[in-house]
Amino acid sequence: MLIMALDHVRDYFQVGALTSDPTNMATTTPALFFTRWITHFCAPTFVFLSGISAYLAGTRRTKKQFSGFLMKRGLWLIVVELLLITLALTLNPLYNVLVLQVIWVIGLSMIFLGLLIWLPKWITVSLAVLLFFGHNILDSMVLPQTGVSSVLLKVFLTARGTVLPFDASHFVFVLYAVLPWTGVMLMGYLFGPLYNANFDAAKRKRLLLTASATAFVLFVVLRYTNIYGDPAPWALQKNSIYTFLSFLNVSKYPPSLMYTCMTLSVSLLVLALTERGKGKVAAFFTTYGNVPFFYYMLHFYLIRLLTVVLFFAQGYKTSQIITPNIPFLFTPPGFGYSLGGAYIIWLLIILTLYFPCRWYSQYKKTHSQWWLSYL
Repeated sequence: MLIMALDHVRDYFQVGALTSDPTNMATTTPALFFTRWITHFCAPTFVFLSGISAYLAGTRRTKKQFSGFLMKRGLWLIVVELLLITLALTLNPLYNVLVLQVIWVIGLSMIFLGLLIWLPKWITVSLAVLLFFGHNILDSMVLPQTGVSSVLLKVFLTARGTVLPFDASHFVFVLYAVLPWTGVMLMGYLFGPLYNANFDAAKRKRLLLTASATAFVLFVVLRYTNIYGDPAPWALQKNSIYTFLSFLNVSKYPPSLMYTCMTLSVSLLVLALTERGKGKVAAFFTTYGNVPFFYYMLHFYLIRLLTVVLFFAQGYKTSQIITPNIPFLFTPPGFGYSLGGAYIIWLLIILTLYFPCRWYSQYKKTHSQWWLSYL
């Protein structure tokens, strides 16, 4: 959760971040690359844990209640993505651009799961395996480039920062293709039984470590051979450091098999090793984890509020609020700081958010209003 904020802070506060690619081997630096790379672990962990959370929510409900819960929660998340998160990202109250990211795919994946629970379990297992391991088959296929079929393929399977126009001034920016991420959520759902109250903790740890090692080995073998699992094969670069970066430079949009194996292998390892973590450090991080959606929403609005303040503090004028071909307001060319400055702002933001997150965590523990489960 905290690492995720680093990527969003860099987007808005590092000079040129919105118009450059930190994973481009021709222009990046190791520091910039790893600042972006470390945040790759956030979205798949988020989606995977959403699947585990969904399973645990189902253990406390009848099948009908569980399906309804997933449907309502999924629709709520889609509405939040379209209205609240898009507004935070763009600061454009006219909504000329709608941005579809991780909350959108979690919401739609929950709706799919709400339908799947009525079907035999083997269908859910088969879909999870097919989507997780098999969607990169499309990398070697010639797909439609125009028409309705092209739009559907992009939205559900192949989007890589796809812009879909409504008209001359309204667009949908699809960053997250739905079904590959649905595969990650379904995998998390299948891991859910490991967290049943009566499941042996030592056995859970062994299974998580085994899954972590398996995913890591699969990543190394397939990535080294370049035979399957990512549309962008690694290649020799100008020196060994950049060749190593190329090896790690797997595709997030859409999440390739190599991307999910690399990231989830680490996430599963962390889950296995930190389950019994205690002390002040663990309590500090748990404060954010207790209210993940609240934190997620709040950090975007705090970031954007700060961009507005610094926009005027740096002497920019209202005529520079809108930048042509950039959907995010208050981000003119030249705005921002060095990468080091972005890190400082990131630390200030996450420390500031600790206090409202601690308050809201305590509030949730002592109150039971229905709306608390949605925030």
